[in-house]
Amino acid sequence: MTGTTRRLTTAQALVAFLARQYTACDGVNHRLIAATWGIFGHGNVAGIGQALLESGPEVMPFHQGRNEQAMVHAAVGHARQSGRLSTHAVTTSIGPGATNLVTGAALATVNHLPVLLLPGDTFAGRPADPVLQQLEVPYAGDVSVNDCLRPVSRYFDRISRPEALIPAALNAMGVLTDPANTGAVTLALPQDVQAEAYDWPGEFFRERIWQVRAPAVDPEELAVAVRELRSARRPLIVAGGGVRHARAQDVLGAFAEDTGIPVASTQAGKGALPHDHPQDVGGVGHTGTAAADALARTADVVLGVGTRWTDFTTASATLFQNPDVRFLNLNVRPADAHKMGGHQLVGDARTGLAALRDALKGHRVPADHEAECARLKAAWEVRVSAAYAPASEDARPTQAQVLGVLDTLVTGDDILINAAGSLPGDLHKLWRTRSCDQYHVEYGYSCMGYEIPAAVGVALAAPGRPVWALVGDGTYLMNPTEIVTAVQENLPIKLVILQNHGYASIGGLSDAVGGERFGTEYRFRGPDGSFDGAALPVDLAANAASLGMRVLRAETVRDLREALAQARRSDVPTCVYVETETPDTVSGPPPAQAWWDVPVAETATRTSAVTAREEYERHVTARRRHL
Repeated sequence: MTGTTRRLTTAQALVAFLARQYTACDGVNHRLIAATWGIFGHGNVAGIGQALLESGPEVMPFHQGRNEQAMVHAAVGHARQSGRLSTHAVTTSIGPGATNLVTGAALATVNHLPVLLLPGDTFAGRPADPVLQQLEVPYAGDVSVNDCLRPVSRYFDRISRPEALIPAALNAMGVLTDPANTGAVTLALPQDVQAEAYDWPGEFFRERIWQVRAPAVDPEELAVAVRELRSARRPLIVAGGGVRHARAQDVLGAFAEDTGIPVASTQAGKGALPHDHPQDVGGVGHTGTAAADALARTADVVLGVGTRWTDFTTASATLFQNPDVRFLNLNVRPADAHKMGGHQLVGDARTGLAALRDALKGHRVPADHEAECARLKAAWEVRVSAAYAPASEDARPTQAQVLGVLDTLVTGDDILINAAGSLPGDLHKLWRTRSCDQYHVEYGYSCMGYEIPAAVGVALAAPGRPVWALVGDGTYLMNPTEIVTAVQENLPIKLVILQNHGYASIGGLSDAVGGERFGTEYRFRGPDGSFDGAALPVDLAANAASLGMRVLRAETVRDLREALAQARRSDVPTCVYVETETPDTVSGPPPAQAWWDVPVAETATRTSAVTAREEYERHVTARRRHL
């Protein structure tokens, strides 16, 4: 089309442009924007809505959402399952439709997952001011509620003239496909500009292929890292989400096998090695295994691969206690590569690990270190089996036992999705991951309500695979709306609702920090006005059924075993509802193997808070800065 023009509205031009964008990785092309989600209002129905209708599903498939935040979660779930090579766009009206995007955008950006947001905006030409749902800002006429998306977006632009779309759209695609800088990308679209026509250059609509870069590490940085690893007596690898994003699981496994270096994993990195790999020692940090945390405490060299080193991973800077510990950080983002006072290896995880493997050929850790890793791993497996084992098939299961039953049913095809509550901790410590993409726990933002819409996005990206959304009652109540979408699209997601009558995770934390579970249980008010009465008569199973799901109720371990098996075989959206038994701890597995810093009141009159403060001050003394 070079040299020609096409007269289209801005919205029509954007849809046509997006349909011709591709990513390239390992010689394979992938459609970058695989579909668009939307909820229509006056701010986008005559613009993007009309453009989607006119283009048709063969040009741009459309999914009908029920909640704007949930649409972003679905797009992010699709992007993660697609290895960041494909994502979805999300269109909304102005006002509340646009501001509902903020939480989903923050989640995408924190987790470095691409999603394209297309919120409607107020009139650029201002023929009527204010318009419906417009926020008037006394000190700035060019500000709208969409500016809330600036701090949570990797790229933001407001398209105030049709021709401004050309550079903005190209910049947006560049950010979406940048492995070091991807996240939420926002193009705010004034509703009058969406419908305005323009003579677009034909070149704008040509097919574009965006190569996803895999930069090699600098040779001098590599040489330093090799020297450090060769000198280490107790090395440890911490695998983060960057291993998955770079498709580096196989080379990580080969590197660990060659050298014998144990591999611990963050929440985002879990599954980088299967649970039965000899060098896999499980999750690390506050929600980690005893094996990984013991090795972290005495490690002399720690190789972080694709990790941001969050407080859960470092146990709030108390985990790595060897006074001589040194860090090596292989990360495509320079901002993450220098953390923990580490030596930087800025580059792609896969190419970087391959280079390290070649340079360390023939090197192996001391035999006593390997033996200790194997012993610690075996001892932890005994504890996992004990947490999974029910006392009786006729008893009500604990949360850990629910995972244990599911563990007996799944294969490497199954995908488990979770994000918040006590389940991430149980899963990080206990789950036996069988494939590189089975474990899908969003813990960068730990957003309640992510699981169900993400399951929809994952099911769209991985048709035919069993997709499980695991939620507690608190999370379910946050965002069940996309059950309707799953039913509409006939996506056979499997939803497991664990009913424990409140925010059990925060209830347990509240106990630990002297909060006495205040405001964390779903109960009627008692005589003194506190929430200590009977449990609320909320029937979440009936709610899921009312939204169109097939529902299976389980009261015992035996019931649960049959219900989960039925759900796995089901070809329609299916919910398994189980009320869990609450043991002495929140969920029944081994307690946290490392600390997490949640500050406790420095002055208090209640004994619980005074005692918790004394315990807090004891832990704080173990904190150190790695500089």
